[in-house]
Amino acid sequence: MDELGERKEIILNAIIKNYLETGEPVGSRTISKATDLNLSSATIRNEMSDLEELGYIVQPHTSSGRIPSDKGYRFYVDHLIAAKDREVTEMQEMMIEKTEKMEKMLKQVVKVLANNTQYATMISAPSLQRNRLKFVQLSAVDDHQILSVVVMEGNIVKNKIIPVEEPLDSETMLKLNILLNTHLTGLTVEEINLGLIAKLREQAGIHEEIIAQVLNTVAETIHEGDDLEIYTSGATNFFKYPELSDSQRASELISAFEEKQALADLIAETQGEDETGIQVYIGDESPIQTMKDCSVVTATYELGEGVRGTIGIVGPKRMDYENVMDNLKNLKVQLDKILKR
Repeated sequence: MDELGERKEIILNAIIKNYLETGEPVGSRTISKATDLNLSSATIRNEMSDLEELGYIVQPHTSSGRIPSDKGYRFYVDHLIAAKDREVTEMQEMMIEKTEKMEKMLKQVVKVLANNTQYATMISAPSLQRNRLKFVQLSAVDDHQILSVVVMEGNIVKNKIIPVEEPLDSETMLKLNILLNTHLTGLTVEEINLGLIAKLREQAGIHEEIIAQVLNTVAETIHEGDDLEIYTSGATNFFKYPELSDSQRASELISAFEEKQALADLIAETQGEDETGIQVYIGDESPIQTMKDCSVVTATYELGEGVRGTIGIVGPKRMDYENVMDNLKNLKVQLDKILKR
């Protein structure tokens, strides 16, 4: 790998990518248009001659263009895998660090909000809504195993080992990567329909089972993103209001906060409406049965790429709506700024 300079690498990558897309030998004029090197055709031809002498490309007898050799494919695949591995590792490290900081911050935020309003408060960690696929990377682990890496928006990463009966050569692996990313990048799980799946499996031919396994990994990644982390504070504030403080009513409200399933349903309801402003549910308007004697005020904060969280305040119908809305508005703005950094 050290024998190639940056210019030769760029030209070699351009030859391989163009050949993978077209199946036709690649000439110097094509390379000139496909790169930003601003080199003459003669200079590019000289570089291509050097690459041919080094064994990275070959010239078919019937054409003046070049195609990749096995050595060229190996160079491309090794560099592609290394680049994707670095990207995946960086994303995983970043997400772990962000998650730890976010959990600490949200726990503090919900306590401050309960103290400022004197009501029960909740906040959900950011989760994916209609998340889209960013890219898929297949790479060989050994002759009988392939590593599938699926990266979704929000940098959610899922790794899965796929068994194979026979080893796959470099060109086959590249074609499968191109097939998957060409058809799946940018799609939500709802958009990956039966027609698209059938088309992918047909184009994959004898490797259709690999495609099926990758699609399963996509579905698993999205399903795992459905688990909500919800932080609460101030549930005992219900006892401060006579209309909510009798033992049965207060017990039901506190139980809803402790079990959190009702809160998860509330979050699903608010985020399902695809609104990011402040929403107010009064009495019977509340989507949670145990909160029919309360008012519930929510706001949604965003990180972009379909990643959202919900802030909620629950109190008596006679709550100080102006104070609650001011607190939510300020907190929503602060969270949007902090989490988008």
